[in-house]
Amino acid sequence: MMFHHPAFIILLAAYSLTLFGCASASTVRDSAEGGIDRLFTRWADPRLPGGSVMVIKDGEAVYRRAFGAANLEERVPNTPSTNFRLASVTKQFTAMSVMILEEQGKLGFDDILPDFFPDFPPYGRKITVRHLLQHTSGLIDYENVTADSTTVPLLDRDVLMLMKRQDSTYFAPGSRHRYSNSGYALLALIVEKVSARSFATFLKEKIFDPLGMSSTVAYEKGISTISKRAYGYTRRDSSDERSFERTDQSMTSSVLGDGGIYSSVEDLFKWDQALSTSRLVSVSTLNQALTPNVLPNGENTAYGFGWRIFDHRGLRCFHHSGSTVGFRTRIVRFPQQRLTVIVLANRSDDDLESTAFKVADLFLIK
Repeated sequence: MMFHHPAFIILLAAYSLTLFGCASASTVRDSAEGGIDRLFTRWADPRLPGGSVMVIKDGEAVYRRAFGAANLEERVPNTPSTNFRLASVTKQFTAMSVMILEEQGKLGFDDILPDFFPDFPPYGRKITVRHLLQHTSGLIDYENVTADSTTVPLLDRDVLMLMKRQDSTYFAPGSRHRYSNSGYALLALIVEKVSARSFATFLKEKIFDPLGMSSTVAYEKGISTISKRAYGYTRRDSSDERSFERTDQSMTSSVLGDGGIYSSVEDLFKWDQALSTSRLVSVSTLNQALTPNVLPNGENTAYGFGWRIFDHRGLRCFHHSGSTVGFRTRIVRFPQQRLTVIVLANRSDDDLESTAFKVADLFLIK
């Protein structure tokens, strides 16, 4: 019989546990990857539009995959570096721009609309920057007051003109929560006014370039270009899975503040990582963005500055979706678990909300 020194036995046990732990982590990851692939089987056909998916765990992109075509007409496939229109996921970048300026002392969250637009109608005296950020301004939806005969895409400044033609709000500012694209268009104009540069330029200089998001852009037709661009598609016949036609732009697609950014899952990885640091704003300022607003009546709006906030399976979650003609987008973050799911699609026939959380559950449920 061979005799082993107790120290040797301890070392052997520790080594075995290490190997077992690595095997278990690898098995969990392989299982999750297979589960994600199955969730996006419908995107696998390279002849149809699809999307890109990334899962970030403990600071590492543990899943990075693209499906389908970015450009059906030219048969260009989607890749993890393909840039999709983010739609309302843009709002978190608009909010960050405002927070940067607030920290610089160039504006205050309680400043009112006439501070930036002196000729704004009297009702604007009760609307603050904070109301715009939290969707409690009561501003009329610009989509609802845009003329049906409009043939030239609206810009943010056109939204301002539409708001100046109104004489009231849906409700007393600050008293209720109602999602407002109008508010975020005005926030982009406030950034321009205060910074003395275009909103697209501010984003590039203060957020995209510092974070190395080299392919991300607030797209302005005739001014900027989108590298590795995905085009949006809509399925016209619900009974025919192949009946897609390009529906890439609408009359509201050129409004930047509420939804005009294009980005990829690879660039959004850098954005996600920065949100766990104080690279752009201080932790105290960022905490304001990630704190749900509570109305005077005690109602929790589950919204901060550009982020929806609620608990999923008892875990605090920050997320936002984007929906526009031809595109669907989703980012879901669980900071305490160091888990983020990003899904970008160039097809409008998918509900990414449930799918993104199903992806997260593959990592959250052991």
